[in-house]
Amino acid sequence: MFVGSKCEMNRRDFGLKGIVATGASVMPSSLVAEPAQGLERLPFRPEGYDFWMWRGHKIHYVQQGEGFPIVLIHGFGASAFHWRYNIPELAKKYKVYAVDLLGFGWSDKALIEYDALVWRDQVVDFLKQIVKEPAILVGNRQVIRRIVKECLGGFTALVTASELPEQVVGVALLNSAGQFGNANAETTEPEETILQRVILKPLKTIFQRVVLGFLFWQAKQPARIESVLKSVYKNTSNVDDYLVESITRPADDPNAGEVYYRLMTRFMLNQSKYTLDSVLSKLSCPLLLLWGDLDPWVGPAKAIRIKEFYPNTSIVNLQAGHCPHDEVPELANKALLDWLSTLNSASTALPL
Repeated sequence: MFVGSKCEMNRRDFGLKGIVATGASVMPSSLVAEPAQGLERLPFRPEGYDFWMWRGHKIHYVQQGEGFPIVLIHGFGASAFHWRYNIPELAKKYKVYAVDLLGFGWSDKALIEYDALVWRDQVVDFLKQIVKEPAILVGNRQVIRRIVKECLGGFTALVTASELPEQVVGVALLNSAGQFGNANAETTEPEETILQRVILKPLKTIFQRVVLGFLFWQAKQPARIESVLKSVYKNTSNVDDYLVESITRPADDPNAGEVYYRLMTRFMLNQSKYTLDSVLSKLSCPLLLLWGDLDPWVGPAKAIRIKEFYPNTSIVNLQAGHCPHDEVPELANKALLDWLSTLNSASTALPL
């Protein structure tokens, strides 16, 4: 359970150096913001907020505000609560949704065959059945263990936008990289021998279960989560009990370990099927990259490469680590709101 005194927001007392926008954008070349002195935070509810039944599974989401819809999609291992400092601020001008993807957060830990397109279908249906009007998608890449390199929230936002262009009018990604395809990669797999099928494959499965079971147990320990988060948050004041418990609580679900195993063996280890270039080539809306330049895992060079491939991209560089929306939310919120204002002023203005 959460203890109220421990969940109070820590005031950021370090120097914020502002944000810089580059690329195809009418946003100013630089923006400077003072550290927040009490940014409103989404109240934690152990029972969750709203729920929606999707394909027989219970899906958790948060909804606040009125206006043009913004849908926030968390990264691997996170939940809607990772947008705790963004939802209240964005909801002052927009209708904000934060949805937990199937298998994560307060959504069901369904024992299904996970594939990236499962989450695409979930968000597509969420837009059609819950949002019911054009929207902006915002995706994040959260990494609880460095072995996980896939950008879950970011990929889901991108592939949903390419699948539903009439309803997604813009996409924003936060340190959400993913992988570009390798044109020289081998496209055919060698034929499986009897030895591999009968002996080696079962042994590999057993070995994977043992190793991944241990990794999952280790990864969900509060001390381990806190350590990993502090290694990627350059300002660690927001690595608090609220954040840590919002990650550990879903991991205590009886099915969480099996979901982790299925994700790691059937999705994360087959990332070559889902490449940035294949998704970006189908995108048709404006793209914003909010990038924590101090991220020790994914540097700003990836954002530049994305823009080179997809010119209709704006880049905002933040002096922050891997999770800028939670580390410097006042700057991330301002950058996102400024970008939304440019869409309002463009020829394809957001519907009001």
